[in-house]
Amino acid sequence: MTIESIEGIVLTETNYSESSKILNVLTKEHGLIGMMSKGCRNMKSKLRGVSRKLVYGTFHIYYKEKGLSTLIGVDVKNSFSKTIMDLEKISYASLLLDLVHQVVKQTEDEGIFELLIDTLEKIEEGFDPMVLTNILEIKLLDFLGVSPSIDACAHCGSTKQIVTISSDAGGYVCKDCYNNEPLVSDKTIKMIRMYYYVDIKNISKLEVSHEVTEEINRFLDDYYERFTGIYSKSKDFIKKINQLNQSEK
Repeated sequence: MTIESIEGIVLTETNYSESSKILNVLTKEHGLIGMMSKGCRNMKSKLRGVSRKLVYGTFHIYYKEKGLSTLIGVDVKNSFSKTIMDLEKISYASLLLDLVHQVVKQTEDEGIFELLIDTLEKIEEGFDPMVLTNILEIKLLDFLGVSPSIDACAHCGSTKQIVTISSDAGGYVCKDCYNNEPLVSDKTIKMIRMYYYVDIKNISKLEVSHEVTEEINRFLDDYYERFTGIYSKSKDFIKKINQLNQSEK
């Protein structure tokens, strides 16, 4: 086995034996790879603090192309310290890790890595985690080959008089093709298209109303269920948190 230094982020961690963990790490160079972090659960282990989800850095490993590589050490680029201390932020971050983990099992396009890091860094900076999650969700649909029609009506291809967006229809619906689908606001129609085209890394302002955020989130939940087969328990937990927050207002 050769020693390699690879940029990556830990997507999942699983306890192994009495003192070790198996990490699934999304990397720029090799896509998703498994790493054995030997003895990392011991109090004095130098790997203890870096063998967890959401650690982003340069991973020094004995690389094995097939099977588990062995972790030697990590030069941390971002530990997302603010995110892991905030229940809402860490809930959305966990959802993103879970979502990306499922997507890269189907396609290991290197662009997914950059999108994930950019999104997590914006959450760490304090931008709305639900909005950022929705932005990444709609971008990931492209990699799965099931993007909704957001440039024209999904039925007839018209770019005029778009009145709603529907998971049943597969995207935009124009006035002439409308058939009692649930209506959304004009702002929602415009914003979901912006989500698809925006460069996450360049976001400096992100103000989206609660109504628009809820409509976009509802559409994406329905769309993912209908077209991707991807499911995350983290989404259910977030819904419970949001319901609790609403009941306290």
